[in-house]
Amino acid sequence: MRAAVVAAFVASITASAALSPVAARAGSDSENGIRHLEDRFAAAFNDKDLDRIMEVYAKDVFVFDLVPPRQYVGREAYRADWKTLLGSYKGPISFTLNDLAIRTEGDMGYSHSIQHLVGTNLDGSKADLTVRVSDVYRRIDGEWKIVFEHVSVPVDLATGKPDFTSAP
Repeated sequence: MRAAVVAAFVASITASAALSPVAARAGSDSENGIRHLEDRFAAAFNDKDLDRIMEVYAKDVFVFDLVPPRQYVGREAYRADWKTLLGSYKGPISFTLNDLAIRTEGDMGYSHSIQHLVGTNLDGSKADLTVRVSDVYRRIDGEWKIVFEHVSVPVDLATGKPDFTSAP
């Protein structure tokens, strides 16, 4: 049910003539609020600060991530996933968020971006991962929160292998 509501919302915003490319580039207060949320998220990720990372998610967030299980329901379930991810790197990590495109309508919004992570795995090997992320946001008590997130990588269907360093 939630996925159908999200899909309908994204389709309605995408089709909306009210969101012209000029207006999107100018940056509405809502868009700027979401950009600020994503800036805070990136800073927290680079600092490996789990509490600050989790601040961007709604309590009832629903997530499709790269790793099992199939889905995470709720901030606490997703927190455990983040704790595992952050604990799998020794030393500092470098996280960048690129090509962030945001659309909003009222108290809802969505974005897509390309996110890149470089770090050192616990075994000393180099990690270099590029993912595609789609987020849906809702303004809750005046604050933007992520209510739905989908993280993915392209897959070569001939080999079944994921492309972790995807390029356009």
